[in-house]
Amino acid sequence: MAKIIMYPGEARKETMNWKDAQGQHITVVKRNILVLGSGGREHALAWKLAQSEGAHVFIAPGNAGTAQVGVNVDIKPSDFEAVKDFCLKQEINLVVVGPEQPLVDGIVDFFKSDAELKAVKIIGPDKRGAQLEGSKAFAKDFMEKYGIPTAKCFKVTKDNLGEGCKFLESVKAPYVLKADGLAAGKGVLILNDLQEAKDELGKMLDGKFGAASTTVVIEEFLKGIEVSVFVLTDGEHYVLLPEAKDYKRIGDGDQGLNTGGMGAVSPVPFCTPEFLNRIEERIVKPTLKGLKVEGIDYKGFIFLGLMNDGGNPYVIEYNVRMGDPETEAVMTRIEGDFADLLMACADGRLNEVHYAKSDKTAVTVMMVSGGYPEAYKKGMIMSGLDSLKEVVAFHAGTAFDAEKNVVTSGGRVIAVTAHGDSIEEARGIAYREVEKIHFEGVNYRHDIGLDLMKMQ
Repeated sequence: MAKIIMYPGEARKETMNWKDAQGQHITVVKRNILVLGSGGREHALAWKLAQSEGAHVFIAPGNAGTAQVGVNVDIKPSDFEAVKDFCLKQEINLVVVGPEQPLVDGIVDFFKSDAELKAVKIIGPDKRGAQLEGSKAFAKDFMEKYGIPTAKCFKVTKDNLGEGCKFLESVKAPYVLKADGLAAGKGVLILNDLQEAKDELGKMLDGKFGAASTTVVIEEFLKGIEVSVFVLTDGEHYVLLPEAKDYKRIGDGDQGLNTGGMGAVSPVPFCTPEFLNRIEERIVKPTLKGLKVEGIDYKGFIFLGLMNDGGNPYVIEYNVRMGDPETEAVMTRIEGDFADLLMACADGRLNEVHYAKSDKTAVTVMMVSGGYPEAYKKGMIMSGLDSLKEVVAFHAGTAFDAEKNVVTSGGRVIAVTAHGDSIEEARGIAYREVEKIHFEGVNYRHDIGLDLMKMQ
């Protein structure tokens, strides 16, 4: 008798048939998955999901890289009605929300309130849960309420600007100013001069980052080394995905302007079992308890931006989605059927699915356009992509031109990820392959992972 593999909650009954090694027929129900977004994170998610049994992956809107692992769809993630239309027409079973903006705007609430979309599972928190990233003030209040270790802070509006300046005077440099709302990754300033910090505080409240900085959170600066820890939760159960360290500054040696991320390494040597246990006990469990007490429906990723201060973890920020470029390293270390894991998460049965991660080290090097993170050109033809070996090249800002050439379309262009038995081995492979990729103005850091090699 043929084996039939079914998945809970399947709406689509289209099947694929083949024979196993013993010649027995296997029937797998096809899973239609929609990934929302267009960056390197979404390419990595789509790449991993496409490896799942029976998966047919769509990406909206996607890029030149996602077209290699699925079908790009010309839909903006912010157009909820268009997303709904597509889900119904294509009988989508699972939606994975890549970027934060649709979550903050309430796409999960939109799905759950629409009777026609009840059969479609979606990964991400509801609008209230998304405030953990959408509002720095909300996140700080949440951490204070549930005893989650974080930096001392003060929330400022135009009404209490004087008190804000006094708070700045009470803490030591450097001074950390954070726009309360989403500012495309640009709403954080770290300044060494007190007067400059006061001046910038005024500018932020006057609209330097638009509506995002009508409230500003001033934080005490935490010293240590940063790490990104990723939690997947169904609201009751959770798993820790592979952690990573990213590199935010544009230049070698952590010099120059902040960017969206110039590379990543996973695992992180100082994330010992003991340190990870402290993260779970002091941060993960209290966070999930707080969400439950607040009545927040949270089925998705929690990105913990942490500072390791002498072996003690402190939360710098929450994100409500996977990080970028960390995802480009993390996805290559997740073993097994990722779609199974996400379906179980959406169903509230995360504890029933086996999860494992590779012992290999992943190093990701981000190649960017000349001038980034400031003004840069687009439309530069890329070459060398077909000659890559032993790496996965995740497209972050690419497109096709009229002649079907792959061209640059963003500041961060492509993330090259390699595996090895050590950071040294993985980064050697990554940088060897990076040198094969060419486009006008190409730039990248040459020191990704060097700092962590000393800890191995």
